Amino acid sequence: MTLLQRLRTLRFWPACALLGTALLLGACSSLDRGHAPALEPQATWTVLPFANHTETPMAGSRAQAIAQSLLLARAGKVQPAPANTEQEALFDAADASRRQQALEWARSQKVRYALTGTVEEWRYKVGVDGEPAAGVTLQIIDVATGEILWSGSGGKSGWSREALSAVAHKLIRDLIDAGLAGTR
Repeated sequence: MTLLQRLRTLRFWPACALLGTALLLGACSSLDRGHAPALEPQATWTVLPFANHTETPMAGSRAQAIAQSLLLARAGKVQPAPANTEQEALFDAADASRRQQALEWARSQKVRYALTGTVEEWRYKVGVDGEPAAGVTLQIIDVATGEILWSGSGGKSGWSREALSAVAHKLIRDLIDAGLAGTR
């Protein structure tokens, strides 16, 4: 093999690396979050109802369940919200009232912090591959005052054979970890 043939071979590898990087970025995510507040590490938490602003039935309840399991693993003390706070309809006009009732319940239980959220996207994209896509906004609330201490928003899409719940789980985990960074 001549020197020119070897150089051509060496040029091939950077192009392969660039193509590989582009393929890896195909499953993208984007996070926008505020600075993590200083939170009490041993505080009691609850997860308030999530609002569903998608066309997917029960997307808010699904995201809420994922958030509750992740918060339990990270914060330790999580007081489950009453069962009647779950979304029952596709477009539930009672989202705000359910959230307010759950916040009042949390105050009566002396819960310190509440995690709540909104689901903006929860679907498989239309097309040949049908990639899963999730978009969520989370908020940490001081239960006593109702003040929003932290907010983070993100979107994530996955590969065509990946489950939507797995993509949402990763997104919600990343947001919760960002919000709880002040407790470590």
